[in-house]
Amino acid sequence: MRALEQFIVEAKAASYMGGKAKEPISSRMAAHELTYARGPFRYLDGYYGGTDFIGQEVVWKNGEPIWAMNYYGRILDPERIDGERAGTVIQRALSALYLENRFLGGFSFQHPLGEYVDESVGSLAGFQGVERILVDGRLAYQLDYHGGLIKP
Repeated sequence: MRALEQFIVEAKAASYMGGKAKEPISSRMAAHELTYARGPFRYLDGYYGGTDFIGQEVVWKNGEPIWAMNYYGRILDPERIDGERAGTVIQRALSALYLENRFLGGFSFQHPLGEYVDESVGSLAGFQGVERILVDGRLAYQLDYHGGLIKP
């Protein structure tokens, strides 16, 4: 389980955060797909949209799907934050979170553009959570997510 969690953190950091993953031509019309692989593990983050978006991350081990997460994020207050500023806050916050070698659990991060707050319940095996950006103490962005292990 620890090897899977370490791979997920590594893949997330390399794809969305680090720009190291390649974006292949998607098999799904208008989808953005980021991939990463190491050893027996393969990761795919596929999503639609930009400012408001929906997507799914999947991890395979030796060709079998073993873990997935679905998410939906959106700007709630465009007067306080836009997609570019939200992306800046999220990237800085997640970079700090991934340095802790995890992606679940309570986490907050102060940035000049807003306060990032992530709350989740559960574990790698099954979880749900929400990430938010507050600007001047008001909710401006929210992403809801859930996922866990996939068993045959």
